[in-house]
Amino acid sequence: MLNEFWATAPASYKVLVFSGMGLIAAGIILTVAGNGTSNQGLMIASLPVIGLGLVLHVAALVVRGQQIRKSYKK
Repeated sequence: MLNEFWATAPASYKVLVFSGMGLIAAGIILTVAGNGTSNQGLMIASLPVIGLGLVLHVAALVVRGQQIRKSYKK
């Protein structure tokens, strides 16, 4: 199972991973756009977006860890 985790991963894990990666990417794009236009407000506003993406990514790790622990008990 560990070799093909993505194929057997729960949908909640996949949603959390892609949501987290998407928010991190959006935050980086906002930071680059804010830096390119010298818009400090946009750069500051991008930080919570990146932070939320990181929190979702960590939540996905927790979901994955719980799934693996459940599979070991079986």
